[in-house]
Amino acid sequence: MKHLIEKRENEGRTGKAAARGGQAPALLARGAYDALVDMLRDGSLSSGSFATVPDLVEMLDFPLAAVREAVKRADACGFLNVIPKRGVMIMDAGPETTRACLSLRAMFDVEGARRLVKKGADMPLEALRAAHEDMLERAQREMTPDLPRQAIRTDLSLHDALSAGLDTRLEALLYDENRTRIAIIQNTRAFVPNRVVSAMEEHLAVISALETRDADAAADAIRLHLQNTLQWWGVPD
Repeated sequence: MKHLIEKRENEGRTGKAAARGGQAPALLARGAYDALVDMLRDGSLSSGSFATVPDLVEMLDFPLAAVREAVKRADACGFLNVIPKRGVMIMDAGPETTRACLSLRAMFDVEGARRLVKKGADMPLEALRAAHEDMLERAQREMTPDLPRQAIRTDLSLHDALSAGLDTRLEALLYDENRTRIAIIQNTRAFVPNRVVSAMEEHLAVISALETRDADAAADAIRLHLQNTLQWWGVPD
């Protein structure tokens, strides 16, 4: 039975690859890149880990040429480093990289908040507040095994909302690339109960400033959140 199941799984992978073989090379490369980013963001490929290109072909389930193009693009974005004739090493999540990525996100957040307030844009503040208050209450009550991952999603929801203020294609692309780098970093650090609580409180301060359309107060709250996050992760400011 086990042999039969494995045979069917292999046939399924072969069938997918054959179906994808009829797609245009650019579409295949984009699909392979998106699949690679998904694995970087969910921790399937973690900071400092090594993989050969054949490994990635198997993991991503895309043709070799498409995976090579995806690897080139990911290398250009700083998600990984290509080791010639060997494979790839996923980006380092050390202090210098962490500080740079979080500082860049704070810059995007401040500018996004400023533009959203200036334009009087609609923001999902009611939903954001409800989600953050719920997460805060749950973290104060009990730290369950699935709470850290859920807390990261709640944390990202505010940063993504602020990125809506970045209204050029280049800015949005740069934000999204940095979001992937931060996901790789976050996957190396557990979201401990006390930090979930303080992070939600810091985010709620940003939300309160946005509710009153006070861009300066939002910027101050964002910078405080950056400073505290670096301290919690042991990164010199």
